[in-house]
Amino acid sequence: MLKEKLNKYTIILASGSPRRQQFFKEMDVDFTIQLKEIEEIYPKNLKSEEITNYLSELKASAFENLTKNDLLITSDTIVWHEEKALGKPKDYEDAFKMLSSMSGKTHQVITSVSFKTSEKIETIHEVTKVTFKELATSEINYYLDNYKPFDKAGSYGIQEWIGLIAITKIEGSYSNVVGLPVEKVYTKLLSYA
Repeated sequence: MLKEKLNKYTIILASGSPRRQQFFKEMDVDFTIQLKEIEEIYPKNLKSEEITNYLSELKASAFENLTKNDLLITSDTIVWHEEKALGKPKDYEDAFKMLSSMSGKTHQVITSVSFKTSEKIETIHEVTKVTFKELATSEINYYLDNYKPFDKAGSYGIQEWIGLIAITKIEGSYSNVVGLPVEKVYTKLLSYA
């Protein structure tokens, strides 16, 4: 459905995330992938979705000279926990600390998605609350040793083992926690049709 409606656009997905790429395939959207390296640094005064909005738009700003038929999509996800942004872990120890800090508590997964054409940029965001049970040290170590979630914000993937055994409650979009608020992205893409 979207494919026909958006056929006047060349959709460029600027994401190396296999999960985001899979979502676009599952939405049945034709797209190309273009990546540009940027330093993901944001002003320290930003909080929660201000961070993901800023970083998503920063990624979009790396793409200049879009043609009038280009529709660029960039995205950023963080875990917001105890007034701190948890991005991708630096290493095993960092990942262990993140998961330990979320044990028995509720955190937010925040994703921003930017849509850039040659004329404008628009950004949407989604916030999902996720609650973990108390995690045993052995469970955290097992997960890190076997699933190596070092490319994931907050050091976990909801669709993996830890999501099955540790998450007691989720409020909001499941796909957002995987890495893209598909419902909102789909609706926004329809607005370009």
